[in-house]
Amino acid sequence: MSDFRFELIAGGATGPRLGRVHTAHGVFDTPSFLPVGTQGAVKTVTPEEVRATGTQAILANTYHLHLRPGERAVRGLGGLHRFMGWDGPILTDSGGFQVFSLSNLRTVTPEGVRFRSHLDGSSRFLSPEGAVRIQEDLGSDIMMVLDECLQYPATREQAAASLDLTLAWAARCKVAWGGANALFGIVQGGSYPDLRLRSVEGLVGIGFPGYALGGFSVGEPPALMYELVGATAPHLPVDKPRYLMGVGTPADLIEAVDQGIDFFDCVLPTRNARNGSLFTDAGAINIRNAAHATDPGPIEPGCPCAACRSYSRAYLRHLALSRETLGLRLNTIHNLSYYQRLMAGAREAVAAGRWEAFSGRFRQAQAAKQG
Repeated sequence: MSDFRFELIAGGATGPRLGRVHTAHGVFDTPSFLPVGTQGAVKTVTPEEVRATGTQAILANTYHLHLRPGERAVRGLGGLHRFMGWDGPILTDSGGFQVFSLSNLRTVTPEGVRFRSHLDGSSRFLSPEGAVRIQEDLGSDIMMVLDECLQYPATREQAAASLDLTLAWAARCKVAWGGANALFGIVQGGSYPDLRLRSVEGLVGIGFPGYALGGFSVGEPPALMYELVGATAPHLPVDKPRYLMGVGTPADLIEAVDQGIDFFDCVLPTRNARNGSLFTDAGAINIRNAAHATDPGPIEPGCPCAACRSYSRAYLRHLALSRETLGLRLNTIHNLSYYQRLMAGAREAVAAGRWEAFSGRFRQAQAAKQG
């Protein structure tokens, strides 16, 4: 694990932090947002275009890559970085979230999860050791332990039982881990703060290079998520990176940075882009709306992305209504650029001691939009 290191530059147990995550495939600065490349590709855009948005690291999906083309095929072709043409850091999830979303196609046991492939119905088995082996074959820089992710709401009894199972699996993942890359533990515990603290205690006792907060973006109100993150994050080791999984909106990112989270991933900016929803400092716009039909201006004045530099809202609306794939690509470039500019602004504000002013302006703009 000699290539992995977290450098905390500013901040501590609470409040916004500034850091750098060092991996065998380069460095990414925190706070940071990782776009999702589910099947080894960020949908509609090339790795070069992703890099041009300011992205330093990405996420790939273990479940989907395990089913197709298979981790051994990826390993035989030089590993995931070479396979997908991305030379920067890659984080892979364990596949647990996708398996547990197959509610009618899986059976959970203490040994692992038996499930049926959504592609061909074939029977598969995923154990904690198997999840680690698959990710090691893929060759990602940061791997995740296998965890059980419950839907919201869950009873206290369900959350406690799931937490116990997740901790047992985390310990098995740690034993199976070869150490060539980083393995992160995942905090679970549902919507119960004391269970989440028990999860933190158990994971820290096992010991991991980094820690993730899981079980969010499963239907809970944003205010509850902020409360739980705020109650949990300060208890994680100060000198280890903190990753909030599957989150979220720009407002989610700002609130979570305020509570000491270091990095995030989410499909939202790319998925919304394909549906014509584009992020701006004044709030999201729907590029399909008639109001943009004759608008010669860019999506966001001053945005340096390729979409804003060269194309008008009117043209992007035309592409959306014509179902031209170029529109999907340009929209994705813009949304990823917006998220990366937001994170770059957060890093600059923390470094300069201007976080309160920066986050305050963001919240005021959000409130004005809602008003």
